[in-house]
Amino acid sequence: MQIIECIPNVSEGRRADVIERLAAAVRAVAGVRLLDYSSDPSHNRSVFTFVGDAAGVKAATLALFEHALAAVDLRTHRGEHPRLGAVDVVPFVPIEGQTMQECVALAREVGAEVAARFNLPVFLYEEASDNPLRKNLEDIRRGEFEGLAAKMAAAEWAPDFGPAVPHPSAGATVIGARMPLIAYNINLNTDRVDVAKKIAAAIRHSSGGLRYVKAAGFMLEDRRLAQVSMNLTNYQKTPIFRVFEMVKREAERYGVSILESEIVGLVPSAALLSAAEYYLQIEGFSAQQILENKLKE
Repeated sequence: MQIIECIPNVSEGRRADVIERLAAAVRAVAGVRLLDYSSDPSHNRSVFTFVGDAAGVKAATLALFEHALAAVDLRTHRGEHPRLGAVDVVPFVPIEGQTMQECVALAREVGAEVAARFNLPVFLYEEASDNPLRKNLEDIRRGEFEGLAAKMAAAEWAPDFGPAVPHPSAGATVIGARMPLIAYNINLNTDRVDVAKKIAAAIRHSSGGLRYVKAAGFMLEDRRLAQVSMNLTNYQKTPIFRVFEMVKREAERYGVSILESEIVGLVPSAALLSAAEYYLQIEGFSAQQILENKLKE
């Protein structure tokens, strides 16, 4: 069996009719299963998760682009989350019967077709990119849509595929291949976004924090809550519980507590099992002790 996971992030999180049309476009592709989709109005962003073989995932991705580019105009888009494209980022993840190199080949194939079909600049990232400047998503996205034209005017920021100028309404897109990550957010019991930004700076790897953590501080305007928004790029080496505890300790420095945390999209069960083992202090715990895992055997 060949299974590739694809997790496109679309710059629309407020118009339910648009989001449902995007979900329907993925569902309509034979051999592809839409596992999850979630939206955040403050971020004005939706995350879709679907799986299938290479041909099916490619077809679903192109269908998503077609509908998203017709509906999203970044010239009027506002949201807390950084973005440079209507379809902002599209990672391909090997799950079963596929290698990372096969996902790299798929990312490059899809990138070339997206550029040709939609006249859209495409940047490759993570494993799909041979350019050290293009490995990290945040480096490519820095400056966002509003700064994209000036950025692309520099020779070193010519896209991997497509035109050398941004699409007027859709900007550009970032396509790549990577291992599974966890989109994990912690909401603080305060509206002090400065505290969230300071915590994010303390925990993210790029400013001296935890090795496999990318983080930023945002304000959830609809709830008046400050949020530490994170991507955990290797949950085995930097587990969720360690991130949670560090955010908690950093927040206490400012007299702030954690209100709640959330996982956006799907998460490997092993990540939650390690958190349960840590907080319950279960000695010698094994995943084989979970009833559902035994039944699957």
